[in-house]
Parts: sequence; structure tokens; C-alpha cells
Amino acid sequence: MQFMDYHVHSDYSDDSWYLMEDVVQDAIKMGLSEICFTEHVDYGVKEDWLPDDNYLVGKNKVVKNVHYPRYFKELTELKQRYQNQITIKTGMEFGMQQHTIAPFQTLFDAHPFDFILLSVHQIDNLEFWTGEFQKGRTQQESYQRYYEEMYELVTLYKDYSVLAHMDLIRRYLDKETDAFDTTKEQIAEILKVVIQDGKGIELNTSSHRYGIHGYTPSIDILTLYRDLGGQIITIGSDSHEPAHLGFQIKEGQALLQSLGFAGLYTFDQMTPTLHSFA
Repeated sequence: MQFMDYHVHSDYSDDSWYLMEDVVQDAIKMGLSEICFTEHVDYGVKEDWLPDDNYLVGKNKVVKNVHYPRYFKELTELKQRYQNQITIKTGMEFGMQQHTIAPFQTLFDAHPFDFILLSVHQIDNLEFWTGEFQKGRTQQESYQRYYEEMYELVTLYKDYSVLAHMDLIRRYLDKETDAFDTTKEQIAEILKVVIQDGKGIELNTSSHRYGIHGYTPSIDILTLYRDLGGQIITIGSDSHEPAHLGFQIKEGQALLQSLGFAGLYTFDQMTPTLHSFA
């Protein structure tokens, strides 16, 4: 069974100080065979770096999107330097909203990607982590609006690989319950589109760090995805610092195998490849 992490952040994400080469070296030390960098891009709430902006790696922590020229340049250098020790893939995490689809499409068309995580981090430019989005909404209303946005995104946008941490909103609501019973129909409609389009979902192991009962998404969602015919699945730690890298990956793999998934998928130039558990 391969040991891989397909949700990794470095200093190119605004919420991480983890230098990219340090990530690679740490991954090699822990025996990871493959990693994919998936830096945050959140149009609508963050701006891009401009060519003349002063960007100091490891020191300049400004809330902006990825510095694209530096990111792709360093990735290319690291792939070459460590090619005999680990496989490194080029990805990003698109924190998308319906009104920001256009700039994401422009970004995708401009660069060579192996893998894209599609995430919902905010809606109508209202952030989950600050509580802005949830303000004035019940928990049920928050879930329903969240899945409404997700459904519209997977219907309108197709240049992604997998849906990241599908029930992420749970992190900012009641962590003990996931409202699956009352949102199952919405979730099923989303998954049907994902499967029909040949896309996948992610098992995100960071839930344990956030004190969430179970995984993200929940076993109920994973089981529903499987029952609907879903096969494409990746696993990621959502790491932002050394202690996160590879976290609970092996345990997550064992869970997926127990649920009947055939294996994990890797991506090369947006094309999925199955790596069997057997």
C-alpha cells in the first residue's frame, strides 16, 4: 500500500509558514512516496500578488493568494532535485464561490496542473472561520446553504479533480453531529454530479486535529459515495506545519479499505490512476 499525502500546504499558502523544501525533506524522512502541494487560492476574499510586490519567503505573511511565478518555479526545481526520492505533484486548492468561477478558470488555463482540490471556504465572501457566514443562520440553514453552493459549483465548474473535505462546514458548527440525516438528499445530488463527471472526493484526516468526531467527510458520506458508484478517492492531511504532514494517513487508508474502496487515486496532468489496496 502506497503512503501518499494529497493535501499539503507550504509557505505559499497564507496560513502556513512551512517552507516547501522542508515539506519535501520531511516527507522523504517519514517514508511518503508521493505528495501533492495544494496551496490556497480564495478569490473574492484574497487578492493576487502583483509582479512588483515585495515577497520574502518564510517572512512575508500577507493574506493573499499564491505567488504563482515563485510557486511554479520552486516546484519545478524541487521535482528535479528530489526526483529519485519522492514524487511531487503540482496542485492547488480552489476555494471557490459561484461569483469567482471566472478568475479560477483563468488561473487553471494559465498553468500546468496535476491536481485541483475544489473547496467551499466561504459563500458570498462570508468566511466560515470568522463566523460571518453562520451569523443569523441556524445550524440546519448553514448546512443547507453550504450544500446548495457546492451543488452549483460542481454543476457549473468542471476543471477540478476531487471535492475536498466535503462536510467542512461541520468544523465551524456542532462538531459532534454532522446533520447527515437532514442533508442526505442534497449530498446525494452533489455526489451524483461528481460521479457522472468522472471526478472524486477526498478523505481529509485533519478532522482529528480539529476535535471533530470521525473523519471529514463522515463515514456516512463516504458510504453513500461508494453506494452511488463513486470510486475516485484521494487522501490528504491538510498539513500546514511539520506535525500535520502524513497525519492519520495510514489509518485513513485502512478505513477506506474496510469500506470497500478498491484503492487510492493519484493524478498526473489531471488524469486519475488507481493504486490498489491489494
